[in-house]
Amino acid sequence: MVSDTARITDLPLEVLEHILVILDPLDVASTAQVCQLFRGLVYTADDEHFWRALYLAQSFDDPRKAVTYLGNRRTDIKWREELQNIIRARTVVNDVTVCRPDERCQVLRTLLDMVTNVPPLPFPESEPTSRNVVWMQTLLQDGAFLDLESHSHEEEQLRARLHTWFGLTDRDALATQRVLSRAYVYSQRNYGPSNNFGPFMLDGSGVVNWVHMQKLAHVFASALVEKEEDEELAFEICSMSLTFCQAVIPPSLDLNCETDWAGVEGLWRISYCFMDHRELLIYNDPNMPEDEPLDHTIFEDGELEETFSAVDIFFRVINVERDPDHPTRPKINYVGEMDGNFSIVGYVKLTPDHQVRWHFVAGNGDQPVWWGEAIVMGNIRSQYGVLGAWSTTMHDPQDPIGPFWMQCQHPIED
Repeated sequence: MVSDTARITDLPLEVLEHILVILDPLDVASTAQVCQLFRGLVYTADDEHFWRALYLAQSFDDPRKAVTYLGNRRTDIKWREELQNIIRARTVVNDVTVCRPDERCQVLRTLLDMVTNVPPLPFPESEPTSRNVVWMQTLLQDGAFLDLESHSHEEEQLRARLHTWFGLTDRDALATQRVLSRAYVYSQRNYGPSNNFGPFMLDGSGVVNWVHMQKLAHVFASALVEKEEDEELAFEICSMSLTFCQAVIPPSLDLNCETDWAGVEGLWRISYCFMDHRELLIYNDPNMPEDEPLDHTIFEDGELEETFSAVDIFFRVINVERDPDHPTRPKINYVGEMDGNFSIVGYVKLTPDHQVRWHFVAGNGDQPVWWGEAIVMGNIRSQYGVLGAWSTTMHDPQDPIGPFWMQCQHPIED
């Protein structure tokens, strides 16, 4: 009697390969341990034909059709390595106890790669189509992995970035979590000349502080959710989530040759919120020593309310300046007007860590009063928008601060 293993190995190699490709990658790895024939099919081929087929059989985007966070086509796809990293990340998210200490950051980088390398949408009104995004939302739907304690600064930043992109989780709805986020966002201690009074590291490096960004996202999204009875806000609530992270790049547009590579020109809605100024001053008690934490009590009684407002402003690009660190992404200088009186002057450029930074000053006439620093959420030109912190140009310790979010309502057609 011929054994089952013998019968299956008598099949043509093409059939065996097809059987392997329709298996889960973890089952493929187990099958490869059965005999030399299967191991040879999986691991010793000279090219990545099998791994490409196995990757494309999964519920992921085809990376050949994807663009990077900044809109460049991918040219360096490593099918085997990338798929193995993804499956390992899936395993760790489902059972964090199997995670080795030296792979925690790698798992987070892999998950971020999954959502920062997705196919672009051709138009702003296009329906989201990324399979990577759907897979990620299913994997992280309970938010537990995003709330794990980080063991290093790098891990903390990576996890905060992934959380910011993902959007609100069930745990974010807890009163205790919102207290912590509000306490961070409205603390004057987190803003100063060394971080340009924005969500950047306080060491003067200009690198984005994703912990700060996640707190801003939590505070602002929570303020929007509280207004869900207003039907006009329904889309805005939904769009502060991973669903809307896909880049929007018309088929005829080459961002490497485009002056307005960031999609600045168009009608933008700037939404912002702030707490009562008297309560802000009470919280930021100037008599409290710097080495002692501020008193969070003001956020704990449930009575504090934030005021939410929005304005629509048309932005236009006035010129660009060469950025030697990013030759294909020059600094974009722009202006904006509202009702012929209120005006904005600002720029868009890449940070040292290659994030898209928006800066502006605004006010009536030639008297700028307001200051904004923000980072693009989602991939380039996506409908996720731009999130940051506003303050005043005087930066007086007693001046107001708060989060703001910008979303393009009607872009200028390229």
